[in-house]
Amino acid sequence: MILIMADDVSWECFGCYGGEDYKTPNIDRLAAEGIRFEHCYSTPICTPSRVKIMTGKYGFRNYTHFGYLNPKERTFGHMMQDAGYQTAIAGKWQLNGLYNTLPGSDDPKRPQKAGFHESLLWQVTRGKGGDGGERFWDPPLEHNGKFITKEENKGKYGPDLLTNFVCDFMERNQEGPFFVYYPMVLVHDPFVPTPDNVGNAPINHGLNKAPKGYEPRKKNFVAMVEYMDKLIGRITDKVDELGLSEDTIIMFTADNGTNVGIRSQWNGTEIRGGKAGMKDNGTHVPFVARWAGHTPKGTVLPDLIDFTDFYATLSDVSGTKASVKEPIDGRSFFPQLNGLEGNLRNWVLCHYQCYWNKKPGQFARTANYKLYRDGRYFEVPIDLDEANDMAATVTGLAAVIRRELKYLLDRCPPVPGGIQKKDAKERPLYPDTPNLFDH
Repeated sequence: MILIMADDVSWECFGCYGGEDYKTPNIDRLAAEGIRFEHCYSTPICTPSRVKIMTGKYGFRNYTHFGYLNPKERTFGHMMQDAGYQTAIAGKWQLNGLYNTLPGSDDPKRPQKAGFHESLLWQVTRGKGGDGGERFWDPPLEHNGKFITKEENKGKYGPDLLTNFVCDFMERNQEGPFFVYYPMVLVHDPFVPTPDNVGNAPINHGLNKAPKGYEPRKKNFVAMVEYMDKLIGRITDKVDELGLSEDTIIMFTADNGTNVGIRSQWNGTEIRGGKAGMKDNGTHVPFVARWAGHTPKGTVLPDLIDFTDFYATLSDVSGTKASVKEPIDGRSFFPQLNGLEGNLRNWVLCHYQCYWNKKPGQFARTANYKLYRDGRYFEVPIDLDEANDMAATVTGLAAVIRRELKYLLDRCPPVPGGIQKKDAKERPLYPDTPNLFDH
């Protein structure tokens, strides 16, 4: 089982979704050999999405700080370990609580305590200052709790090292069940060259500084998207080379929308990156899955996928029996991976307060209609910019759906009001909120 999650890139950047500025043949191939989901939704920024996907819970239950996963939380790593899987995580961690110097933020073994036998990660106990540094060229990484300095990784490209680790882990564990979670460091800013477009530039840590001006940055961003795709191709090819295609589900998604400084052509329309915002370009992310011999080839599904659903699906994949310690917010899409209809969602929910100087909010939506807690209501597919608020004029089916979504939101805990910075004093949680599916 492999779950790959890219950093800061949304649906408009992939050929199989209609993206026009980027070549993504390997992700497109996964979609052609498996399933492409049209409606997968994250939160607008990285840490809330990462905590949500790892724990299967909405943020009102367990999210308190940007850059932090409470070590008391049970993750899908723990769940897969309990089911007998060898587990590994590679890529971006940023969950120790470094930004608030929370208890245990200097603990190098936190990834192991979060359910992963092996790890190779950026930003476990070091930020970018001091002996830390950027994730791309000469990256400082931590391997199973051991710090590897940027000097030791001199001349190396972080995404290559992380992908090598994933491929090596699969090869060493091919005889038994394994679970790889790969939250990639690509394609987050700074927008810098990859090995495929670095040219004759000297290879040193200074390469991690982005060039000035939009055009050179966009050129590097395109190269980063395409290099990300290349690395996913390497992982897919390794699975096939090991003869594990029919035994291994490969899933690819992303944590939130594209950086706001990037503009992309999609189906003849310009899409501006929407990271940190609650519109479609901030929360609508790609999701493709391939399981050879199981997923019907080239299927495109309109099913709603919420980030809470990944934990529930992994539970079904591993055969874990439901218990009181498992989260209640997700709905498994494992049947769809087998070509079955499944137990479909009628809505997805976004609860957003990241404690990082961003505007909070909450919405519930179907594939077509989206209701914010403050009453704004949009038909999103024909109004991506959310310029036409229908709240006062809606009739017919749209009015029925609006009432149903409002009923749901009325039963959700509220988002803490106002823009909250990292040092916010009030961080309310509502862990005992009843199962929203019961409503």
